[in-house]
Amino acid sequence: MDKIIIENLEIIAEHGVFKEEKFLGQKFIISIEMLTDTREAGKTENLEASTHYGFVADDIEKLFTSKSFDLIETCAEKIAEMILTKYHLISEVKITVKKPWAPIRKHFDFVAVEITRKWHTAYLSLGSNMGDKKKNLLDAIEKINNLENTKVTSKSTILETEPFGYTEQDWFLNACIEIKTLFTPQELLEKLLSIELYMGRERIIKWGPRIIDLDILFFDDEIIQDKNLCVPHPWICERMFVLEPLCEIAPNLVHPLERKPISTLKRMLERELEK
Repeated sequence: MDKIIIENLEIIAEHGVFKEEKFLGQKFIISIEMLTDTREAGKTENLEASTHYGFVADDIEKLFTSKSFDLIETCAEKIAEMILTKYHLISEVKITVKKPWAPIRKHFDFVAVEITRKWHTAYLSLGSNMGDKKKNLLDAIEKINNLENTKVTSKSTILETEPFGYTEQDWFLNACIEIKTLFTPQELLEKLLSIELYMGRERIIKWGPRIIDLDILFFDDEIIQDKNLCVPHPWICERMFVLEPLCEIAPNLVHPLERKPISTLKRMLERELEK
């Protein structure tokens, strides 16, 4: 991936924990690496096919001087978020914020914070078998799309499916969506659980009836095994109500553990169910 780099941009601003830092101000040195594709711009000399580093520098200065933050960690986060949300050709950024006048009674060149942030691709499964099931799914998709720094980029058709596990319940409506987000996996999980709670989800019977069920299937190509989150979702390969809508929007997506595309996993499960 190509990069556009702004190195050692100097700005006088009023960030810091101490009163004197906010009153007197001090120098900050900011460096930015922006991952993007410069091929079209390089071949055509079309500036609209690239990201104008002058505009980026101006926006950083405006952001950096518009408000006082206690921590340079916060400064770095705000810069990364601004660039990724405003400049759509940028997929990932590395931000370094140096503080050469930090209040340390030692000899030093600077203290600094360096972060890397990027747009993540996640695939979610949605299900409902209570109330107005279709409306529940559409409402959940809308709420996900309205989350901060998150957008739904693809969605499957809605399918009617038999219940899984606990079968003494109504049939489900299921769908899958692709999203782009700046959230971490745990942050995304927290947001999805909040949506379920807001919509009235109650966890009474395992695999039982539910107004809405939102699961993270994949998050980039990460493999996560936390106490409250397992990604890829452990039941993907056994659930046709997941594989069928997921195959509709991402047939060539490769399962990072199975090392097979979703279309292949779907065919394998179909053959297994036919036995």
